[in-house]
Amino acid sequence: MLLDSSLHGYIALNRFIKQGLHVTPTLTSRFHYCADQIEKGNISVADCSSNESSNSVITGVSYFLGHLPSMIRYGSKPHRELKHDASLLLPMTSHLRTFDQAVAYPPNQVFIGNLDPDELWTYPTPWYKNPVAEASRWGEFGEIMPEDEFYGALKICDEFGLIILEKGFLEEITSKLKRHPLFNAEDIQKLGEGVQKDRIERKLDERDVLPLYIEGNQLVGCVMRPRGEGAEEDDNLTPNIMLENLSARASGVMALRHLISKAGAAKGIDYLVGYGEEAIGDRYNRGGGNLAKAIGELCGCTKATGSDVKAFCCSPVHGLMMAASLVTSKVFKNVVMVAGGSLAKLGMKFQGHLRHGIPILEDVLAGIAIWITQDDGKSPVIRLDSVGKHEISSGSAQQAIMEKLVVEPLDRLGLKLTQVDKYATEMHNPEVTEPQGSGNVPRTNYRTIGSFAVLRREIQKDELDQFVRLHGMPGFSPTQGHIASAVPYLGHAIRNMKSGKLHNTMLLAKGSLFLGRLTQLSDGISLLLEKNKGGNPSWPQK
Repeated sequence: MLLDSSLHGYIALNRFIKQGLHVTPTLTSRFHYCADQIEKGNISVADCSSNESSNSVITGVSYFLGHLPSMIRYGSKPHRELKHDASLLLPMTSHLRTFDQAVAYPPNQVFIGNLDPDELWTYPTPWYKNPVAEASRWGEFGEIMPEDEFYGALKICDEFGLIILEKGFLEEITSKLKRHPLFNAEDIQKLGEGVQKDRIERKLDERDVLPLYIEGNQLVGCVMRPRGEGAEEDDNLTPNIMLENLSARASGVMALRHLISKAGAAKGIDYLVGYGEEAIGDRYNRGGGNLAKAIGELCGCTKATGSDVKAFCCSPVHGLMMAASLVTSKVFKNVVMVAGGSLAKLGMKFQGHLRHGIPILEDVLAGIAIWITQDDGKSPVIRLDSVGKHEISSGSAQQAIMEKLVVEPLDRLGLKLTQVDKYATEMHNPEVTEPQGSGNVPRTNYRTIGSFAVLRREIQKDELDQFVRLHGMPGFSPTQGHIASAVPYLGHAIRNMKSGKLHNTMLLAKGSLFLGRLTQLSDGISLLLEKNKGGNPSWPQK
């Protein structure tokens, strides 16, 4: 029977060759699959001989926000400024938002799916003064978690006993996490029992110990430096960096758990692509990774392997292209992208907020997870033939970048700029960036794209603002580069495509490679996401 099925498999392979297809390792793998399935009686030879290309689709996206006002002091900018002027701590802590205020903040409600981005066009401003009535921490796409619960998530992610939490505080959050739908008995066991507060206070007298607070200045724990094998002298394993990396892991874990709860089984994930901006490693390989697998470990992804993609703010779309390619080529069936937030960017523009007397709005740490799989006939399709790329020779002028990322790929597809329903680019919340003088980043990008439409006579010059409103959207994302780049809109795009409100959207990301002080180059990549027209199953179905 095995020999007979193998012969049928060879017949299928011969049909591939007769159709003019090059026999690649992927096709060889397909032959072995076909032979196995024919033997089991699941498919016929005809099923295996199709030369139709398969698509990759996005079946689910999840978003997580951890509200961490007391950790703003450990963002890179606030931490540096406090070293120079400790008196800044008082105005900083007096401008923190409560959890309820963060939940009711309109951009945060957009982020987790309770509002559509376009609703912000008409929503009263300033947004921080106009909370959403009866706002919920839970959304269609994920949740907003309070600071105390996030400390519990941090503790669960701490494999080396670096975080100590006060006993009474730990008992309170243990009770809360027992009621949370995404925490299990094993998680609760990892929380432990906590210690007395005086022990934490004594720890703070030691070298390399970082205090943890809630509600501004209430001491509830500390983070210690790892010990052993030279870790005591490793500048890459300081308590600040360990807190940064643990925070990235915890926010990524929460995003991935939300995704798994609604999109598929954890054991069905074959490959994890981490696209965060953190640098995990020790003195010998700072930035070595692999945070993707560290996140997957705590989400039941026992059959997955993975790696991290590093490309500054461009990494989400680079990662999406790579994930889609792995699926389309049938190397893997289910690929999940995941990233936690950047603690270093908390409070980055706090000085502008203090100057204008507004709350410090950079007080949330985000996480995002995206499920990419083979065509199911209904989920939005990733158009790999639409990829636009900023080449090394492209230059750094914004118009040159947009030419490469928007105009050229659309020309290749025979599409006008006005035929893209929505452009998702750097979705930074302008209420965060403008007080510090950084401008309205999304609006600037949309006006640049619209100016190309004017030059190409697709719209009139006096229609530019209308183009921005129709094809763009207000920024609503936390301003953590890899978080804000294009992918915050994915959840809304999927929902609107499935409901028929949206036909396509272009995702584009730009990056500043000069930040690493190795090159003056810029970076950029884009691709089109399109409503599924019925689909073509990626593997033969019975």
